[in-house]
Amino acid sequence: MKRIAIAIDGPAASGKSTTAKLVAQRLGYLHLDTGAMYRALTFEVLRKKVAPDDQAGVKKLARQSSVRLEQGKHGNRVLLNGEDVTAEIRTPRVTQAVSAVSSYPFVRELMVQEQRRMAAEGGIVLEGRDIGTVVLPKAELKIFMVANVAERARRRKKDLALVGEEVDEHELVEEISERDRKDSTREASPLKMAADAFELDTTNVTIEQQVEFIVKKANEIIQE
Repeated sequence: MKRIAIAIDGPAASGKSTTAKLVAQRLGYLHLDTGAMYRALTFEVLRKKVAPDDQAGVKKLARQSSVRLEQGKHGNRVLLNGEDVTAEIRTPRVTQAVSAVSSYPFVRELMVQEQRRMAAEGGIVLEGRDIGTVVLPKAELKIFMVANVAERARRRKKDLALVGEEVDEHELVEEISERDRKDSTREASPLKMAADAFELDTTNVTIEQQVEFIVKKANEIIQE
């Protein structure tokens, strides 16, 4: 049976990660969270006390760092120079700095090379912000997930509470809005919907419905 590449893009907290992981499970595909790769490098930048706006410092670290994703029993493990940093990359500090680090063309070039290598044989679900437009412009199925800012802030607050982080929801609305602005206006690989992508508004849609929508589209393509 044909094994395709599925590109799922969208802004922060639009539901990409959970949905992409479940779609991959349904289809028996590999799930690749590309955002986690940028978060891992951002974590290293902060840990080494390099300012996110220090291009030379970030470039040096990017060249010295190895970021890989491996499948584990409970989902992807994010390895930074062989160290498991899966939990550490989800802190608010990393979230606030990742847009700056991921905006540099040299960072994106390094990450995109690795992402394309992993996707070369198909049977993979990639999620991020530029998968359908830059990383895999020829992906057989492209999905662009959206949701209103208030709903995305509610989801982010819930996720942070699970790891013991209490954040004001109004602050999250402002943070997410600013992240949207930066991601959409950056020079390197800006966040935008591919011309041949299907838009999926997740504001009032359950995760199960999101997964079903994508799996149905994928099966239609596979059976063609």
